[in-house]
Amino acid sequence: MRPVAAGETRLGWIGLGMMGAPMCGHLLRAGFAVSVHTRTPERAEAALAAGARWCDSPRSVAEQSDVVFAMLGFPAEVREVALGEGGALAGLAAGGAWVDMTTSEPALAEEIAGAAAARGVHALDAPVSGGDVGAREARLSILVGGDGEAFEALRPVFEVLGRTVVHQGGSGAGQRAKLANQILIASTMIGVCEALVFAARAGLDCERLLASVSGGAAGSWSLANLAPRMLAGDFAPGFYVEHFVKDLRIALDEAGRARLELPGLALAERLYAALAEAGGARDGTQALVRAVAEASGLAWPPT
Repeated sequence: MRPVAAGETRLGWIGLGMMGAPMCGHLLRAGFAVSVHTRTPERAEAALAAGARWCDSPRSVAEQSDVVFAMLGFPAEVREVALGEGGALAGLAAGGAWVDMTTSEPALAEEIAGAAAARGVHALDAPVSGGDVGAREARLSILVGGDGEAFEALRPVFEVLGRTVVHQGGSGAGQRAKLANQILIASTMIGVCEALVFAARAGLDCERLLASVSGGAAGSWSLANLAPRMLAGDFAPGFYVEHFVKDLRIALDEAGRARLELPGLALAERLYAALAEAGGARDGTQALVRAVAEASGLAWPPT
């Protein structure tokens, strides 16, 4: 596969939500020709104003593209967009590439890679970490599975979107690496929430506490970026609770196949699932602190 280059390689982008829209925008500003499709056409307005070309279906995107990227919500959407009758693989020419940046199922990534190979198409699974801020500021971590030569050919595009770009291994490895990332975040988020709730009940100034612990051994991305939102009562999504529940359930399924017991992951899934069922599905993941506080009869945010 030839290395991609602005002005030469035609790109397709499917999915223009909270993450996909800014990511597509970076590619347009980098000089790539981009054809786009999304289920909600209004979300494409900014991309179209920046020079993107609208297509009526994933297959139409692929027919106009050398490489098609997808940033979707759930595995069922990935399956339909990639493998459906009007899907991208049906429209990609031999030698083209499919890149799924959704956090999805490793087995699905492997299935898509097999279907792509049968058509002479490369397929990479390339989920990302960094949330809405990382997407807007082009400093995502991108975890890539699939053929190494295709990965190197696509590296120039990945480096437009992120600061850390690592090839994890064969098909499905990118998804498995992202699941490990989500396992790390899941237990960390419980710790952040419990620490803040404890501090509030103990009468501490939580802002001062953050100033003290954020740069020490307890420091983390979640503490630095989400704890201030928790204290402000800002539960606007940078990453939806319902998407995190999806990720944690995929991780639990993978752990079960590997005959692993991961109690921290299981606890996080139960807490986040309860939060979603209580009406918080479309809140940001930092909304967990509200549920932790309310379980102890503590009003949140602290006054």
